[in-house]
Amino acid sequence: MSGLTPDAINKLKLFIQAVEQNPDILNLPELKFFKDFVENAGGLIPPKCSKPSTDAPKTEKSSFKPEPSAPEPSAPEEESEESDLELDNEGVIADPDPEEPVPDVATEQEVSEENIDKSNDKKREAIHAYNDAKYDEAVSAYSEAILLNPSSALLYAKRGQVYLQLSKPNACIRDCSVALKINPDSAAAYKFRGRAYRLLGKWEEAARDLRNACKIDFDEQADEWLKEVTPNARKLEEHQRKYERKRAERELREKQERVRRAREEHAKAAASNAGPQPEAEFDFGAGGAPGGGAPPDFMDMFNDPELAAAFKDPEMIAAFSDITSNPANIIKYQNNPKVMALITKMSSKFGGMGGGMGGMPGMGGMGVFPEWEVWVVFLGVWAVAHPPAVAREVQMILV
Repeated sequence: MSGLTPDAINKLKLFIQAVEQNPDILNLPELKFFKDFVENAGGLIPPKCSKPSTDAPKTEKSSFKPEPSAPEPSAPEEESEESDLELDNEGVIADPDPEEPVPDVATEQEVSEENIDKSNDKKREAIHAYNDAKYDEAVSAYSEAILLNPSSALLYAKRGQVYLQLSKPNACIRDCSVALKINPDSAAAYKFRGRAYRLLGKWEEAARDLRNACKIDFDEQADEWLKEVTPNARKLEEHQRKYERKRAERELREKQERVRRAREEHAKAAASNAGPQPEAEFDFGAGGAPGGGAPPDFMDMFNDPELAAAFKDPEMIAAFSDITSNPANIIKYQNNPKVMALITKMSSKFGGMGGGMGGMPGMGGMGVFPEWEVWVVFLGVWAVAHPPAVAREVQMILV
């Protein structure tokens, strides 16, 4: 900050205000250096709004043609991010077997010792067939073993292994998913399902399953497969984090823009309603203030020593604050001689309180203040406690 003069800082503030009013100026060629700085810092420059104009020359329209005209930049941003993501898809099966839902298997039924023995015999047959590269026979043998012992997670995982050899990764995923339902700690099921995901090009899922397999029971082949899928998985994970960060930044900018627009609309509405009210709206009645309804001259009231002393009394200030919050609260002070004496004195200053001084029971003819007179009292309380110059400003506001 030592190199920036106050004048330079003020100019920078003016520039930021100009950008907030019209972000399109950041797309001007002479501000390209600033646009590059913002984008290199991770910011996003909104695209130039394309609005038809008969005054603009055709050359200017064509110079900004590459800029997207849509106000929502999310689609181009996602496309550009995907195009920057290069994955090694070697070994991915182009035409795999069809995906099918994971079947519901009755895995909790009791299995007799006889069926377990028969299932083990079929499993041995399947292993021999697999070792002889007779994969269809191995699938059939494992299927018979599963029918005899449907509660064995290992049988499903091993049949999934055979499906890998038959280039049926989706069938492998189904079997291994059933195995993990039976035994969530089946390292073999995680291992073979992770390999199946790799053959489908689902790198993140593959890395997750292979990591779990190595955590449960380290296996050199599973570790080798994990190293194979890790580069692509990391690229996708980093890409996802980058996408989520940019999406969060975009949503924050959109929220800030909505807030800014709402504030501008509110300010415009307040400015349009801030003009002087028509005199007809202030109907104070025939017995109102001097001048047929205009507020009286407050300087006389401010110069009255008795009133000035009363308005500096904390009790009086509290009472009149209560009355200004709700004029009907004046009835609470009908038995307070200090408050009522001051109200009587003020009513004489106002020349009769707008014809509203009679009619409130028990008030001795003192009615509720008309609305404008309540605010007059409030401003009087506030202004008397301030220097005369402030009181004169209050008078100018009211008149």
